[in-house]
Amino acid sequence: MKTEIVKIKNPDGLNLILGQSHFIKTVEDLHEALVNTVPGIKFGLAFCESSLPALIRFSGTDKKLVELAKDNALALSAGHVFIIFLKDSFPINVLNAVKMVPEVARIFCATANRLEVIVAETQQGRGVLGIIDGAKSRGVETKKDQTERHQFLRKIGYKL
Repeated sequence: MKTEIVKIKNPDGLNLILGQSHFIKTVEDLHEALVNTVPGIKFGLAFCESSLPALIRFSGTDKKLVELAKDNALALSAGHVFIIFLKDSFPINVLNAVKMVPEVARIFCATANRLEVIVAETQQGRGVLGIIDGAKSRGVETKKDQTERHQFLRKIGYKL
């Protein structure tokens, strides 16, 4: 077995969702889940088909995001993995809808951080072993940090 770290290319620091599914209709079902959850959503999505012909399947509402998703999916080339890039929306807005798509088996992460994916390759194919999402913890929050977190969440409208 060979392992490799695939750095996800995300030059604009967009939010993304990385997951795994099990069926070719994933692309269409994820597309429908996203547009039905956030009208006018801008996204690109790509899916690594695992059965022959083993193609990168794709969809989306924004050509640049679709290209970004396709490029990253091809770099991963891991069985049944999908990646969704979001613009002007956040994973918190769509994550439950994505998880409710019947063929979605797992979500590895939802992030705008730098992301590395640990991929294993055998004679059969490739699969995701895990992810490195952002930076290493630098300590435990203080009372001041807690106050700033509470204020930030209220400022952006996620808490009252």
